Amino acid sequence: MTYLIPLILMLFVCNSHASEPHQEPITPIPNIIINAPLNVELGNKLFHDSRFSSDGKVSCASCHDLTHGGVDGLKVSLGVNNQQGSINAPTVFNSSLNIKQFWDGRALTLADQIDGPIANPKEMATSWSHVLSVIEHDPDYVSQFKSLYSDGISIKNVKQAIVHFEQSLLTPNSRFDQYLMGNDHALSTQELRGYALFKDYGCVSCHQGMGIGGNMFQKLGIMRDFFTEENTEKVDLGRFNITHLDSDRHVFKVPSLRNIALTSPYLHDGSAETLEDAVRIMMTFQLGINASDQDVEDIVKFLDTLTGEYKGRPL
Repeated sequence: MTYLIPLILMLFVCNSHASEPHQEPITPIPNIIINAPLNVELGNKLFHDSRFSSDGKVSCASCHDLTHGGVDGLKVSLGVNNQQGSINAPTVFNSSLNIKQFWDGRALTLADQIDGPIANPKEMATSWSHVLSVIEHDPDYVSQFKSLYSDGISIKNVKQAIVHFEQSLLTPNSRFDQYLMGNDHALSTQELRGYALFKDYGCVSCHQGMGIGGNMFQKLGIMRDFFTEENTEKVDLGRFNITHLDSDRHVFKVPSLRNIALTSPYLHDGSAETLEDAVRIMMTFQLGINASDQDVEDIVKFLDTLTGEYKGRPL
């Protein structure tokens, strides 16, 4: 494997006061080892190349801006000719930890996911033949593919390079990760109280593991209906559009909370403008709880500690 995620979590010693790692339902992201940096470099170039879109203006990075938490900050993304899409762009950071890709989980792998925006008429509105043509007429690309892949330029190799890059987008060493690995001084009293509430209220039942989400599907509106017939769009049906099972109506992949403070607006439709809004919606519709202002504030303070680092620098 190109990226090795150790099974045994390594102790991150932040200072002399660090203690034993904390055993929690959330696990830290360890630093990764990149064994194929040239493949990652090629994938990065492909990810940021807008020439692949039909209007020459939209790249993968247009909706997944690495300087903006891996999202575009819009309610719904804009594609070619500024066409408005139908769903909020999820972050590309830590996407390799997800059980499946897209809100409705229709792509099993990162490689499968790439086909979606390329063919979507409201996103890149292009074709693989056009993508390959751009690459084949670029001497730098030709040279890179020739040196890295024995069979040169192909759809499979383009996908593989992009996947190499996306797998490198893990964001370890958040302050909460430091706490998990034994630094008892990484979080403030209020942030620790927020984490305790996060567990006590049951948020952690869906947001756990290394991704703090992204590893299961859940209905939006467990305790109270979030949708009505009047305000329901096709995209709001979630996995039902894929499986056509009534039990999958309004079911979505639980989003990762990694770097959540950077990825507003929230929910699949971008209807929650702030973290406070998102926490209240989850409390009301998922947990059936009318949380106090103080509890919401404390939980948001905890969520702020989930922002990690990319290439050794804070996001």
